[in-house]
Amino acid sequence: MATSPDLDALKQRIGSGLLSFPVTAFADDLSLDERRYAEHVEWLGGYDAAALFAAGGTGEFFSLTPAEVAASTRIAKAAAGDTPIIAGCGYGTALACEIAREVEAAGADAILLLPQYLVGAPQEGLAAHVRAVCAAVKIGVIVYNRDNCQLRAETLARLAEDCPNLIGFKDGSGDIATVRRITATLGDRLVYIGGMPTHELYAEAYDAAGVSTYSSAVFNFVPEMALEFYQAMRTKDRATMERLLADFFYPYSAIRDRAPGYAVSIVKAGLRAVGRDCGPMRPPLTDLTAEEMAMLEPLAVSQSRRAAA
Repeated sequence: MATSPDLDALKQRIGSGLLSFPVTAFADDLSLDERRYAEHVEWLGGYDAAALFAAGGTGEFFSLTPAEVAASTRIAKAAAGDTPIIAGCGYGTALACEIAREVEAAGADAILLLPQYLVGAPQEGLAAHVRAVCAAVKIGVIVYNRDNCQLRAETLARLAEDCPNLIGFKDGSGDIATVRRITATLGDRLVYIGGMPTHELYAEAYDAAGVSTYSSAVFNFVPEMALEFYQAMRTKDRATMERLLADFFYPYSAIRDRAPGYAVSIVKAGLRAVGRDCGPMRPPLTDLTAEEMAMLEPLAVSQSRRAAA
């Protein structure tokens, strides 16, 4: 089933450039800091992002209440200018449908359907879950393949036929063979987004599999460098990619890998390092230690200064 002209335009916009997940700002008491969040999204909206994800994985969706997800979406939509806002959505089917409707009312242009809570499920159950969420809203839906929600190509093809507002597929599984089968099977029916932690480490492999864009977490605190890497990938500038991988991404990922959950925590730490503090992590995630901050700061500051020079 074909998508509508408006959804086709959104799909093309999402696929036209780099994407990012703004972190969600918290006050010291762990409440949602609406002012700092709005300022952060407004700053990111000034760069050339194809879309921004409100309350996504890097935005700590899993630690937000449904009301906070809707509030974050509303704030992001007001602060981002003309940049499309894709809102996080997830949990069990009934709650996911409720969140989807709430963020649609809050102005989201699309939703990113994160994996369902806790349990694995057969393909028929996953398809029923995605179908129900798509039916709950009129805005675009992007499914996120990772962890306990991994759709096969044939399942996704049926969903694309049944759900006209299913516009995208995001992958965080690292299963390149399945990704390639999906892009070959569905062609331009969907927009394909890379979603591995620190996706720049995997960008070339995913690009070869037909995934032309991705979400960059480091865009949060070094947006110029994130865009430089993306443009180098698009133009096959391997020398620039290898320089940025060696100078930043490999040492950055070594810090990220020191503790579970640091793929998210290190992004807020990066913002703190460049003077754009968005507050602490909410439990169960933890902030980087003082030792780890001392390791990260020269990496983040050097890239930030290089971009400003």
